[in-house]
Amino acid sequence: MPLPQILLLRWRDPKTTAFIRARQERLRTEGKSDVVDRRPVPLAQVSPALVSAVLASEDSRFFEHHGIDWAAVAEARAYNARHAHDRRPRMHGASTITQQLAKNLWLSGQRSWWRKAREAAIALVLDALVPKKRILEVYLSAIEWGERTYGCEAAARALFHVPASRVSPEQAARMAAMIPSPLRRRAHPIESAR
Repeated sequence: MPLPQILLLRWRDPKTTAFIRARQERLRTEGKSDVVDRRPVPLAQVSPALVSAVLASEDSRFFEHHGIDWAAVAEARAYNARHAHDRRPRMHGASTITQQLAKNLWLSGQRSWWRKAREAAIALVLDALVPKKRILEVYLSAIEWGERTYGCEAAARALFHVPASRVSPEQAARMAAMIPSPLRRRAHPIESAR
C-alpha cells in the first residue's frame, strides 16, 4: 500500500498517476507524442456546478461514507444478480470517488478481484488519512476527460475554452457524463440560445 504517498496527498498534488503513465506508454508504443495536458487546481477554483454534477453522477453519498459505499455495493450486487442471465447484461458498479482516485493514482484499469481488493484497502486508508474535500480536489485534477486531457481545468479549457471556475451548469453536466468513458463520450460545446 502506498502509505507515504497517501499521507503526502494531504499537502501535495501528485506529479502524475498510474493511468497517465499507462496512457503515455501506450502513446510511445504507437510512435506518438506522450505529452498530456493536466493542470491541477484547488477545489476553490472549480465551478460549484461541476463539483455538484460530479458528486451527483459518480458518488452521491461521498460525504457520508468512509471510502466505500456499502449501500451502493449491496444495490449493485442485487442488480447484477437480477440481470445476470440477460442476453447482454450491463453490470452495475459501486466504486466511490475515493476508490476511483485510488485506482487512478496507484493501480491499473485491469479488471480483477485482486485489483478491486487493493483499491478498497487503499480507499479505506485514503479516507481515514486525507480530508474529504482534498480527496475530491485531487480526483477532479487527476481523472481523464478526453484524449491526453486530465483534470477539470485542462478539460474545461479544451472543451469549452473557459477555466474550471467558469464552467456553467450545462457544461458541468456534460463533463460529468464523460467520466465513465472519457474517450468515447464527448462533451460538445453548447451553443448559446441567444
